[in-house]
Amino acid sequence: MTTHHFQPVVYYNTFGSHPPALRISPGDRVVTSTLDAWGGDAAGATVAGKPNPQTGPFLIEGAEPGDTLVVTLERLGPNRASGFSRSILAEHVVDPNFVRQLPENQLLDWNMDASQGTASLISDVARLSPIHFPLRPMLGCLGVAPGGGQAISTATSGDFGGNMDYRGFTAGVSVYFPVFVPGALFFLGDGHALQGDGELVGTGIETSFDVTFSVNLQKGKTIRWPRGENADEIFTLGNGRPLDQALSFAVTEMLEWLVADYRLDLAGASTLLGMMGECVLGNVFDPAYTMVCKLPKGVLAGLGQ
Repeated sequence: MTTHHFQPVVYYNTFGSHPPALRISPGDRVVTSTLDAWGGDAAGATVAGKPNPQTGPFLIEGAEPGDTLVVTLERLGPNRASGFSRSILAEHVVDPNFVRQLPENQLLDWNMDASQGTASLISDVARLSPIHFPLRPMLGCLGVAPGGGQAISTATSGDFGGNMDYRGFTAGVSVYFPVFVPGALFFLGDGHALQGDGELVGTGIETSFDVTFSVNLQKGKTIRWPRGENADEIFTLGNGRPLDQALSFAVTEMLEWLVADYRLDLAGASTLLGMMGECVLGNVFDPAYTMVCKLPKGVLAGLGQ
């Protein structure tokens, strides 16, 4: 395994077939950094435009359309002590009759204490300033170049991944992406020190990150939507709007995974999902919503792959 220490100097606001920032091989590890959602670096200086400037793309040698790229997030977390968030829920996540009662949306400043693993508000928000919120670092954006010569905004998502804002993209997770172009062209960015399900205010605690990831390839294995796994569960992600479309993509991808790799028929896979499946919000703020379908690994024990 080769470990690459990569310091980005060019960032992209689209997922597309941009010139590779670094060529790596399956099995390699990359130690790098990302900017915050508005282009701020570890020193707090704005060095790129918003939204969600991405580090990369990383070209993976040997990756071809029809393969599956495996990205393991080994380490990730803030590389500065400051962050920011929005203060008010998005208008479309509350009752339309309640929207007129929402106050003006403001930017909140946060301080993060890495030694304690907590974040606290600097901005004055009634009764919240004394609370120490637990850090749970995650990546909001990660994905590959889409096919067809497309360049798709980092504000949204699709079958290539993108701005999914799923709070489960934490250290220790492996994420699987369909490959659409030679080399896959993997991007990552948009670190959140903390975020609840759905990204209901349109942000997490936005900050810059240090990230270590490794890559591998599943040659000739074709998937349609991103997948992932951690120590406890497997999951699939669907991106679309309305929300039921995103849900249908995630559930169908899980069905296909269970049939192909766990030797279940559709009735068995359906029963397993009906009794043990968990569907959670990834994000309901972005142009394409994200839904996640999960299954505990314990219930899969004995089925084999």
